[in-house]
Amino acid sequence: MADVSNELIFEVLKQVQQRLDKVDHKVDDLKSEMNAMRGYLISMQQDVQNVYAILGRYDDRLEHIERRLELNDAPTMST
Repeated sequence: MADVSNELIFEVLKQVQQRLDKVDHKVDDLKSEMNAMRGYLISMQQDVQNVYAILGRYDDRLEHIERRLELNDAPTMST
């Protein structure tokens, strides 16, 4: 069996530490990408809410126009 020296163990531990440092950097990169995606999703949600608000205002305006022009679907009662 090969003799395991302290120097060999130290070299292996240094390599393990270097790989862990690379993993830490990759995790940090992934965190920043996730934060960017979160910001993008939040802005998309706000855009959709703005579209719904605009559509609601258009719906209100259309109802107002229909009432003014008497274009409602309800049958009118003539006397």
